[in-house]
Amino acid sequence: MAKSTMIFFSAVLMIVAIGGCFPGGSTYSAQEPAGFFSGVWHGWIAPVSLIVGIFKTGIRIYEPVNTGWWYDFGFYIAVIAGFGGIALSRKQAKKRHRS
Repeated sequence: MAKSTMIFFSAVLMIVAIGGCFPGGSTYSAQEPAGFFSGVWHGWIAPVSLIVGIFKTGIRIYEPVNTGWWYDFGFYIAVIAGFGGIALSRKQAKKRHRS
């Protein structure tokens, strides 16, 4: 019981921590647009942003107020690394299982 409670509270803490960093939440302005590292972060949390965006208006997957190419580059690196890394680990696990 204690382990499941700890997991629950950890998940709630993560959701609260990520909640302030969603793209489209009026965090960025034309004077201070989202840059490369914001793009990396938004790429990593894109699946969560998609789910939250369904239920809460104003939350987007992609920050519209950004620096352009550098934001895009960071966003796509994170998306490819996140989902590509999962596929690679599955492939390696499959190889180990066959051996």
